[in-house]
Amino acid sequence: MPNTTHIRIPSNRVRDIERYIHAELCGLYPDREAEAFVDILFEAFEGWDKAHFLLHRDDTVNQSDLLKFHWAVEDLKRHRPIQYIVGYTDFCGLRLHVEEGVLIPRPETEEIVEKTKQSCNPSTILDICTGSGCMALALAAHFHDAKVYGVDISTQALAIAKANAVDNKLDVAFVQCDILSQVPLLPYSTFDLIVSNPPYVCESEREAMARNVLDYEPSQALFVSDEDPLLFYRAIGQYASRHLAPNGLLVMEINERFGAEVCQLLLKTGFDTTLHKDFRDKDRWVTAYRTPNSQFSISNS
Repeated sequence: MPNTTHIRIPSNRVRDIERYIHAELCGLYPDREAEAFVDILFEAFEGWDKAHFLLHRDDTVNQSDLLKFHWAVEDLKRHRPIQYIVGYTDFCGLRLHVEEGVLIPRPETEEIVEKTKQSCNPSTILDICTGSGCMALALAAHFHDAKVYGVDISTQALAIAKANAVDNKLDVAFVQCDILSQVPLLPYSTFDLIVSNPPYVCESEREAMARNVLDYEPSQALFVSDEDPLLFYRAIGQYASRHLAPNGLLVMEINERFGAEVCQLLLKTGFDTTLHKDFRDKDRWVTAYRTPNSQFSISNS
């Protein structure tokens, strides 16, 4: 246990802890983000929602919890993601464990899942590059009778995904596989829905990324070579061309720079493709399915 003499929080009163968090993070994060950190930390360490926090700002926390706040602020000052600090994130109504070794699910991915849930009714689902299992688990929670599988190359990611399935009482099977060189060993030869959020950030984009991503999130799940930025889309497209069921749907998150290129690649593989924009009006995902005369279109949804 860290030495309490190093704690600079003026007291264990809630309003003093709040002031300390804002003061220490001033200039490092926008005020609104710092305020969100306060809410997240009090929920994680005290079990308080926003309303409880506002009504109990003159309460005190115990010394053990005071240490948690102190070291959380120290981590935030080093730009460690808040989700890794508290050990979880919320995604499509599920609480998922995350740690360094899996990507933190993004709101953009959550939007993709929500839109996908509205556009199909699959009996079999495969999530390629599943990571924390967020897409597979969210789809399993919605499509209760579907058989859902997730594959990933990372042993650590799969262990986290399996734990998330247990924690959320969801029946999803996770299998280790390198989609670039292997065919997943699965009990189904075709799937009604294939989804993926593969690595798609080019190495040349590193310098523009935030420290909290570069310093803590797994590079293997983020980056691809500038020489072949469509590497994973080619492999997933080829797999889907053989294993997507008739009238099945393929959904892939993309780098906004390569939306048209991904669509053209899938078009050549025999898919009818649509490029979708996210809530920030950026090209964010592609949907694809087979038709006799495949076409590429752009959706504003």
